[in-house]
Amino acid sequence: MSLYLLIIVVGLPLLGFILARRRASAMVGAGAALHSLPDFHGAYVAAWTGIPSILLVVVWVAVQGPLLDQAIFATLPDAFRAAVENRGLTLAEIHSVADGRLFGEPAPEVRAAAERLNTWAALSNWAMVAVAAASAVAGLVVTRSRLSPEFRARHGVERVLSGLMVVCSTIAVLTTLGILLSLIFESIRFFAKVPWYEFLFGLNWEPQIAIRADQVAGAGAFGAVPVFLGTVVIAVIAMLVATPIGLLSAIYLTEYASPRFRAVAKPSLEILAGIPTVVYGFFAVLTVAPALRALGASVGLDVAPNSALAAGAVMGLMIIPFISSLSDDALAAVPQSLRDGSAALGATKSETITKVLLPAALPGIMGGALLAVSRAIGETMIVVMAAGLIAKMTLNPLESVTTVTVQIVTLLIGDTEFDSPKTLAAFGLGLVLFVITLSLNVLALRIVQKYRERYD
Repeated sequence: MSLYLLIIVVGLPLLGFILARRRASAMVGAGAALHSLPDFHGAYVAAWTGIPSILLVVVWVAVQGPLLDQAIFATLPDAFRAAVENRGLTLAEIHSVADGRLFGEPAPEVRAAAERLNTWAALSNWAMVAVAAASAVAGLVVTRSRLSPEFRARHGVERVLSGLMVVCSTIAVLTTLGILLSLIFESIRFFAKVPWYEFLFGLNWEPQIAIRADQVAGAGAFGAVPVFLGTVVIAVIAMLVATPIGLLSAIYLTEYASPRFRAVAKPSLEILAGIPTVVYGFFAVLTVAPALRALGASVGLDVAPNSALAAGAVMGLMIIPFISSLSDDALAAVPQSLRDGSAALGATKSETITKVLLPAALPGIMGGALLAVSRAIGETMIVVMAAGLIAKMTLNPLESVTTVTVQIVTLLIGDTEFDSPKTLAAFGLGLVLFVITLSLNVLALRIVQKYRERYD
């Protein structure tokens, strides 16, 4: 089945491209003056051969499952359906039996429904292949018949590409809107159980509540200030480590390093971005944290086994490439005329960098710093392994803290009911994190606009 679909959505458009290009080339060989190049004729036919069939397959697959479930459930005996307590569990059992995953002996009605499901699904799949093939062939025949020397194939291809870009942009916007609405709706449910002022300004974070009535547990404390404070502390430490190293390395690679050294150093530096975060976590736990404890003991300081300093320092190493690479690109994009003009006025190399290049490249540098901050705020694994899970109201980097992302993961695992305040608190934290990130973006745009006006 997959092979037939691949032939339809890839092979037929490719065939249409070849046939249309050959026909356009034959027109040129016959002395005709084409409005568009032969490649545009081929691309036009390929687009209208492949895109409709791909859309049809996507829509078919999306609606096939729910329709089959509804039809299969309707075929169950009335007495059996009346005894069903959970429709979803019954359909899941039918699908499990249909896939050959047997857990015990299923009821005869379930086994019969599973057999019908396999039969109907096979018929539906073959019908999908037939309809998709007919659509692709029809598109190939119709579009190829329209080809002529005067046909504006390039305009048609551009319209198709514009439509695809609009669709992709719409999907991106709707995805963001869906995420935001899910956060808002679930946060409203949370704030109906916990006052918003207690959540935003409370100083005690202990989201442990009793699961059963006979359990001895507190009602839960949802003051999120310690969580936000821990996030800020670790992010600030990470930026204090990453910003000077990343920016200075970018300046050196752009303005001082030889081409041979730059060709080796820049890819080596960017390798840091490809290391899995769990590896950084192990490095923080097994190397950095013990080293910090030993160093603290040598000078009389008490460093916690899991400290914000260890997590922030390792996180800073992880985000160095984000600042370095984007700052490097921004500095390299500054026109050479600005450097030459500064040198002609008698400025030194360092004065040119601080007075001309850095202000001119500020938009790119701010973009790199913003990306690094967002990466630091959203990191989870390093914090879990090196900083801890307990929320503390402290600014001391030598103590253990936690972050928003760690608490979101912690709250969403376990056997707590989804509509409990403990679980819904994760959406409240997510909404606040979304607002903070959006505010950072707006602030960065304001700063960029302010300084970019000097060089327009």
